[in-house]
Amino acid sequence: MDMAEEKGTSRVTATAAALAFIAELVAEHGPVLFHQSGGCCDGSSPMCYRRDEFMLGDGDVLLGHIGGAPFYIGAAQYEAWKHTALIIDVVPGRGGMFSLDNGRERRFLVRSRVCALPQAVQR
Repeated sequence: MDMAEEKGTSRVTATAAALAFIAELVAEHGPVLFHQSGGCCDGSSPMCYRRDEFMLGDGDVLLGHIGGAPFYIGAAQYEAWKHTALIIDVVPGRGGMFSLDNGRERRFLVRSRVCALPQAVQR
């Protein structure tokens, strides 16, 4: 478990529909992980991969876990979204080309809300 989760400050949550979809994918494929990048093509959608088939980069940041699955974000994307809490949902549509949700007429979607910024230190 990452430190943010131990302190109850996970930066990613999931709707009931997303948790049910994750459970469906895990039942079929085994343990999964999510990765959110800022790249082109499918980079704006959270991608779901089998854990043993995705290689994390040195700059990937663990935001937390949803449905038992770790959720990572690329370092550059983290910098842009570091004051945002991500809410993973499911909507009708096609998943990313390499994501396990592809071809199921449902896909994962990121919704967000801005987190409170730390108070400025008074001197």
